[in-house]
Amino acid sequence: MKFKFEKLIIWQDAMKMGEEMNGLAEEFPKKEIYNLSSQIRRAADSIALNISEGSILQSKSEFRKFMGYAIRSLAEVVTCLYKAKNRDYLKLKEFNKYYNEAYKLMNMMVAFRNKI
Repeated sequence: MKFKFEKLIIWQDAMKMGEEMNGLAEEFPKKEIYNLSSQIRRAADSIALNISEGSILQSKSEFRKFMGYAIRSLAEVVTCLYKAKNRDYLKLKEFNKYYNEAYKLMNMMVAFRNKI
């Protein structure tokens, strides 16, 4: 690992979440390809992207700003999960699994941002 963000557990978990949400979006109905499927993919990918982008900035305040973007993207993913559950694209057990992962990641990201 050569980039410092690669060592961050929050970045590693965000990368995992991005791949999980991509796979989940594959299961959504075709009618959602340009709506919910696209939105959950973009939001989930944005988490790790913002963490990595913020980590290379010189200013700690700028990094905190990008962590804020990442946190908001994670909140967007959670809302997409609710939408998927409410539209019956996601079973409750699966929703709870992803929700709990998101909650854990959110807490870690907020704590990390507060320590920057």
